Amino acid sequence: MASNSGMFRVNLGAVTLDAGRVRFRVWAPKVQRLAVNILDGPIPRSVPLERETNGYFSGTLDGVGEGSRYLYLLDEETLRPDPASRFQPVGVHGPSQVVDPARFQWADAGWQGIPLDEYVIYELHVGAFTPEGTFEATITRLDALRELGVTAVELMPVAQFPGKRNWGYDGVYPFAPHNGYGGPHGLKELIDACHCRGMAVILDVVYNHLGPEGNYTGCFGHYHTDRYRTPWGDAINYDGPESDPVRHFIVSNALYWVTEYHADALRLDAVHGIFDFGARHILDELTVAVHRRARMLGRRIHVIAESDLNDVRLLKPHRQGGYNLDAQWSDDFHHSLHTLLAGEQEGYYRDFGGVTHLAKAVREGFVYDGTYSAYRRRRHGSSSRLRPAHQFVVCAQNHDQTGNRMHGERLATLVSFEALKVAAGVLFLSPCVPLLFMGEEYGETAPFLYFIDHSDPDLVAAVRRGRREEFEAAGYRGKPPDPAARETFARSRLAWDLRGRGRHRTLLALCRTLISLRRERPALALLERKNLAVRALETERLLFMERWSGDERLLSLFNFSREARFPFPAAGSWRKLLDSAGHDWNGPGSPLPATVRGERQVAMAGQSFALYRKEP
Repeated sequence: MASNSGMFRVNLGAVTLDAGRVRFRVWAPKVQRLAVNILDGPIPRSVPLERETNGYFSGTLDGVGEGSRYLYLLDEETLRPDPASRFQPVGVHGPSQVVDPARFQWADAGWQGIPLDEYVIYELHVGAFTPEGTFEATITRLDALRELGVTAVELMPVAQFPGKRNWGYDGVYPFAPHNGYGGPHGLKELIDACHCRGMAVILDVVYNHLGPEGNYTGCFGHYHTDRYRTPWGDAINYDGPESDPVRHFIVSNALYWVTEYHADALRLDAVHGIFDFGARHILDELTVAVHRRARMLGRRIHVIAESDLNDVRLLKPHRQGGYNLDAQWSDDFHHSLHTLLAGEQEGYYRDFGGVTHLAKAVREGFVYDGTYSAYRRRRHGSSSRLRPAHQFVVCAQNHDQTGNRMHGERLATLVSFEALKVAAGVLFLSPCVPLLFMGEEYGETAPFLYFIDHSDPDLVAAVRRGRREEFEAAGYRGKPPDPAARETFARSRLAWDLRGRGRHRTLLALCRTLISLRRERPALALLERKNLAVRALETERLLFMERWSGDERLLSLFNFSREARFPFPAAGSWRKLLDSAGHDWNGPGSPLPATVRGERQVAMAGQSFALYRKEP
């Protein structure tokens, strides 16, 4: 692995060559003259770079290397960090630093990644996952995640953002791991440690905008466009004049993470905020490049989108006119499950609330597939019925669905313990790729709030105002927590010691058991819709899910309401494998029989689930 990485160097920023030589290259069409100022040594020096075609400047310098700090001098008057900086040791406004990838010795030789249908994803925020909030501290908890059954760790964005506290979506140096987390070396240590434990790593990357503070790309070139707007800032220029180098910048970033950092997958944030009306969409170009790089490296590397468009083109192969992404997050699954458990119907939740919605999400992927959306007041989406189940990443909660609530409430504080067990059951017994949000496995009760650490008082005031107005428009009452307060961030850290207490320990054991069943039972390990039958009883609030592989048939029963009586939904002889209402799971006791023969009448505890196996 380590020997291959050097074969595919990104040709932007500071690229180390051999002993004491670095090639600098930057796109800066707005500049007439550009020099690189080396800040190390007894006498700092300024070296002019040569102008290439298409607005690039480049040059090779002797006497610099790992650890050298530098700034670009624009038109002999303005000093700015490198847009393709590999490291910002003192933050977004300070100098960039040269990083030599050869200095890190990887221990993951032979690692080839894992198939997407074997992913059990654990999404975490590095800053809030441990008290230390670093890559190094995260490593200390990997064994616990592996014991749980996690096979893929997803990191919320780690690219350099302003200050010490941020969700990561305000990043402004896409190539630079955050200095407060441990920088380039720390991130490589974490990824290497995951691989040595058999776990893949997904990096959350943001290609729809750059953050507002420390974003100096506008001094160099036309990285942004005013033709479109995103909710988070200026859109990136993917299809306007001067857009070719911008596309190269973004695709290079994707290749950089999967090559130099050995990332196994990229989660593309909010691709509905990526505007490209050219003949070839940037998502298609990026995915082709990543898949080609995966073949060259001999590894499985996946591209996963977050999108609220329900556009099946993201997932379709090229021969069907699609962009050939490997998977996408499934909002419809989350919304369907959340409304059944929490009973909320505000905002986009008004489009959901029926068991039939969840049944369709499990059976087909998109619930809104060209049908009318009352929330949007128009038809929404396209059909994903023919797409395989492993192309849908599903969850009961994630950073968005938790953190974008005014008070950041997790599911554990919104629903009962019995409902939490049902959520785990639906998540892991579905044929889709499951995602846990950090702490969910034991019912974490600490909120996950929105937090920032901007240095510009006007920007902080604007964020506060924006959050307040957003919640007022959504009908929330009261004042949201101050996103800039240290206390807001401190409250969002996990209370890791809860894992060993009472019902938290029970929920953790249940999640571990479900993941184990998912891995060991052929009918659950096979993520195929053709081996799936789903049935909903809306009035009774019941969902039945039958899955099979070879001679094995498994039947899951989910009750989202009070105790119910109904005919057992399958013929034959069935033996119970797991029942969330049982006393062994701290439940109230289950009236479901241990074995069932024929379609006899059975009773099922309220807010519970059970798993049966058909006897030969």
